[in-house]
Amino acid sequence: MAAGMLGLACAGCSMSYQLDNLFSKSGSSAKGDPETTGSIPKAEQMPPDADLVFARRAAAEVLRGGRKDISLSWENPATGAYGTVTPLGTDYRSEGLVCRDFLASHVKASKEAWMQGEACRKSGDRTAAWDIRSLKLWRRT
Repeated sequence: MAAGMLGLACAGCSMSYQLDNLFSKSGSSAKGDPETTGSIPKAEQMPPDADLVFARRAAAEVLRGGRKDISLSWENPATGAYGTVTPLGTDYRSEGLVCRDFLASHVKASKEAWMQGEACRKSGDRTAAWDIRSLKLWRRT
């Protein structure tokens, strides 16, 4: 009986080694190459600067109007990318400036990215240009 138990215990070790090889990718070792899984999505990257120039211009233009219920489209004919910019909420004060938040979209080759931004201008000067202070990927929660 003891010999049978010892045999089963040893067989388990060799069986786990075989199962490890069975479930590993072909051509890669269990300790060698890292495996890629679908459990963690690839991190999104900011759109290229060549496209962001057009999005920033659209943001400054739509914010100049002062409305929150309108979007402005933009397009970069050189890259084929396009999107919209939509102001959010109302103006607020920050560090002596008048600021406004906005959302911007970027679409290229069926891939879509959303960005959130903040633009500010001099307080009390409605003719001052809006300066885009921040623009980063928007994380949906």
